[in-house]
Amino acid sequence: MRHPAATSPAMFKEFSVQALFMGLLTAFVGSASSFAVVLHGLQAVGATDVQAASGLMALSISMGICAIVLSAVTRLPVSIAWSTPGAALLASTGAIEGGFNAAVGAFLICAALIIAAGLFKPLGRAVAAIPAPLANAMLAGVLIGLCFAPVKAIGFNPLFGLPIVVAWIVVGAFKRLWAVPAALAAFVLVLAFGVDIPDGALSSLEQSLVPTAEFVRPVFNLAGLSIALPLFIVTMASQNIPGIAVLKVNHYDPKPGPLFAVTGVFSLLSAPFGGHAVNLAAITAAMCAGQDAHADPKRRYWASLIAGVGYIILGLLAGAVTAFVALAPSILIEAVAGLALVGAFSSSAMSAFQAPDSREAAAITFLVTASGVSFGGISGAFWGLIAGGLMLALSRLVKIWKDRAQSR
Repeated sequence: MRHPAATSPAMFKEFSVQALFMGLLTAFVGSASSFAVVLHGLQAVGATDVQAASGLMALSISMGICAIVLSAVTRLPVSIAWSTPGAALLASTGAIEGGFNAAVGAFLICAALIIAAGLFKPLGRAVAAIPAPLANAMLAGVLIGLCFAPVKAIGFNPLFGLPIVVAWIVVGAFKRLWAVPAALAAFVLVLAFGVDIPDGALSSLEQSLVPTAEFVRPVFNLAGLSIALPLFIVTMASQNIPGIAVLKVNHYDPKPGPLFAVTGVFSLLSAPFGGHAVNLAAITAAMCAGQDAHADPKRRYWASLIAGVGYIILGLLAGAVTAFVALAPSILIEAVAGLALVGAFSSSAMSAFQAPDSREAAAITFLVTASGVSFGGISGAFWGLIAGGLMLALSRLVKIWKDRAQSR
């Protein structure tokens, strides 16, 4: 790793048009492919439209600054994203006791846990030690409810829902990367030409162009804690750890702990304004760390830098985006969010049920989580992980007992 102070003048010589293009593309894809999930997730746990817009803006700006700082300091293509699985978790959880204030309290706890996981190796190892089938089963259980939304949208109104789904299918058949942006474009067209827009809505849309950050006073309670722990787990297991893996696959060797801790700090900064979690990117990380960003691996970090600038700009437009989306029936933006998560659901479900020894425990985790039922004010995702863990522990104890019995 090169020392930034010693190489700052040379840094600008390493800029390239190729990295510029890939950085802008990364910012667009990273936002367009999952902002619907984040928006729906924040609103599901009680955020008003203004609070959801504030959260979206806080996340985008935090992502952008974090990507710029980490890429400039490490000279590595460190891509940053918001926690899409975490937002899906919020969507499946719904309103909790204490409202959005309690959710913000959960976001702060999650951020503190991410920082701790980066600074204290035992906690990081504990997260990595969570059985992968159970973590994937919990994620699949979280995602499945939102993945039903495209079908529900067609049932709600085929003229509205079908164009969105067809755009996703057709474009995805040729270029999977552009499938969700195509669905989002179809949503915009449906909203522009199919949905009756109330009088005065466009004027309020113009007013929302001014960025507005709204501070949300956090409330800490048991209901919030039950969200914070699963949010921390899915963010680490589905974003941070795979993000490190993507960098290593592309022949970079970052130190995971400091990267985790910095993303936790930016999560902590965005949480009071409604942002749920900032983390290392997984999918878009491959865009910045791959050859398409530049033939020279030492110059690819510029793609992440440019992506960071793009996220900041898009974040300042969050209010207008939220106001525009609010003009349509909520099921339509849920459909876009569900389509964005189909790939994540299929891969997590396949990984969850792949190993025969943990299949039943994974099934229990999946079913309890997917039920969406909370017990004692604690979310189903938390109980799903606990139930699956107990089942896995029991099956392993029985196996040990049988092995010992046979050896006698």
